[in-house]
Amino acid sequence: MANFDALVAAADAPIYVVTVATESERAGCVVGFASQVGIEPRRFLVCLSELNYTYRVAAGATHVAVHLVDSGSRALAQLFGAETGDDVDKFTWCRWHHGPDGVVVLDEAAAWFSGRILERHDFGDHVGLLLEPLGGPTPPEGTTGLRYSDLAGLTPGHPA
Repeated sequence: MANFDALVAAADAPIYVVTVATESERAGCVVGFASQVGIEPRRFLVCLSELNYTYRVAAGATHVAVHLVDSGSRALAQLFGAETGDDVDKFTWCRWHHGPDGVVVLDEAAAWFSGRILERHDFGDHVGLLLEPLGGPTPPEGTTGLRYSDLAGLTPGHPA
């Protein structure tokens, strides 16, 4: 599997921050397993580790927000990647607001979209949320989103 791991690392996948809220909880985490999976209709897949606090909150949610973090805002990704919602309310350490359908929007993100959860799929140690993108702002010109290599040395708040 070393060849597979090397191939995936060389691809240097984009990194997103996913946030979710229910009536009583909010959570968010860095996600490296995410991709557009349909053109028409547009679909996006986000995979959450079953060990992650965000996964547990997402079990009761109907919508999530997917954030593109600019390479100049690495601290935001570090907050959502190196801390766990089991121990820390990450939202006390950043600016955010409520968006459409109750999603939590991170003000420092370069762009974001809200997505309605259409389906959940078990992928072993991760669960995939198939999303219908509903809208959000366009990234500013010149935005360069964070990639896997930008956070490779980050110690995660939870094991994946």
